[in-house]
Amino acid sequence: MLKVRVIPTLLWKHFGLVKGVSFDSWRRVGPVLPAIRVYNQREVDELILVDIVATGNNESPDYESVADFSSDCFVPFTVGGGVQRAEQVQHLLRVGADKVCLNSAVYDNPSLIKEIAKKHGQQCVVVSIDVRQQEKGIWTCFSQAGQKSESISVLDWAKQVEDLGAGEILLTSIERDGTMKGYDLGLIETVSQAVSIPVIASGGAGCAQHMIDAVKQAGASAVAAASIFHFTEQTPAQMKVAMQAAGIPVRKAYVD
Repeated sequence: MLKVRVIPTLLWKHFGLVKGVSFDSWRRVGPVLPAIRVYNQREVDELILVDIVATGNNESPDYESVADFSSDCFVPFTVGGGVQRAEQVQHLLRVGADKVCLNSAVYDNPSLIKEIAKKHGQQCVVVSIDVRQQEKGIWTCFSQAGQKSESISVLDWAKQVEDLGAGEILLTSIERDGTMKGYDLGLIETVSQAVSIPVIASGGAGCAQHMIDAVKQAGASAVAAASIFHFTEQTPAQMKVAMQAAGIPVRKAYVD
């Protein structure tokens, strides 16, 4: 089994980071650069930064800010928000992103996944899938920061983006987002069993056991979290120590 990654997610809105519940991101949690510097010191495996308003405002990625952020980021850096075209991906990579996170644009233009993967490699493409549960065992995909239903099941869409060349799936339960009540294990298991690419569990982490369950019970390849690191004293290193104790292979953990 490959080593499981612990990945903080940073939601970027206008000039700072925000966090809320169920994609209602109203609570400001501080500027971006200090957060990145803190996570560098805590030796996280990767960071994901998503501009949650760029797509809705029909804005291009903020390349200048991404360049500033990436110059202080010493772990693999995934950037999302506002990406509509392949040339924007090339620009993001030039200013320091290691991967790009795609969501809304690829529902209208699925071939964008293939185009980016062909040009920059499959490892560069992370497709973010945000879902709401419609009934037991049935989840529907949403775009536009959880506002627009795409009327496609998560299972069908996950298989499609894999076929198109996605390297990873960032899978987020909208209902669980920010609640710290645990990941939607049924959702994670359903998608993990349907695809062969890594699935990053997102939405609901509140303690190390939630991450352990996402990996051991549901089959996640990595775990992403935000609120647990912003609003509690728990750290990524502590999560790794607990996961390692549960028999999950992780990159070396240092208790901070």
